[in-house]
Amino acid sequence: MDKSKGADTSSTATFLKGQLRAALIEQRLAMPDRLARADLLQRVMRIWLVGRPDTVIGAYWPIKGEFDPLPALHRWKEDGELLDEPQRRRIGLPVVDRVHKTLTFHAWYPGCPMENDAFDIPKPKDTELIVPTLLFVPCLGYSAGGYRLGYGGGFYDRTLAALEPRPFTVGLGFGNGFIDDFEPEAHDLPLDAILNDNGVVWPIG
Repeated sequence: MDKSKGADTSSTATFLKGQLRAALIEQRLAMPDRLARADLLQRVMRIWLVGRPDTVIGAYWPIKGEFDPLPALHRWKEDGELLDEPQRRRIGLPVVDRVHKTLTFHAWYPGCPMENDAFDIPKPKDTELIVPTLLFVPCLGYSAGGYRLGYGGGFYDRTLAALEPRPFTVGLGFGNGFIDDFEPEAHDLPLDAILNDNGVVWPIG
């Protein structure tokens, strides 16, 4: 049995996926209507959150032209204080665990102290560890069935595999991030929902 063929196939798949990631990042950064699309997705996200029971939501700090979920979440947090029975709603941003290569989530609020992590991405500094029941994750690309293409670090996959109970996971991305012929790998976990600037992408119906 020639094991080298399997290794060659894996290397080719890794190379092609890297090419796809680079192309999607370039495409996203070059979108002339990115701000208008972002405004639409802010509205989609806010409407989708209406009626959700969650009071602790995890999100991310946007990089490389990603959609910024924090304005909609801050509005969601403030809306909780206006309910007939006010809710204390909390937002968490990821902090990288370099030993286990997973993420934990720490409380974030506008103006809270921040510092850069090992990847030069801002993270909350010395704020409380929180455990989200709903997690918004950035989608570089996404496909039918709720599968997400990230940057290849595997942080979200490992984090979701370790969290118990697993939070409800929602991908956020722009409409042109859809990948028609994406083949998920064995370790890929489908998201529970995906939202883009056109509305709810997954689950359909």
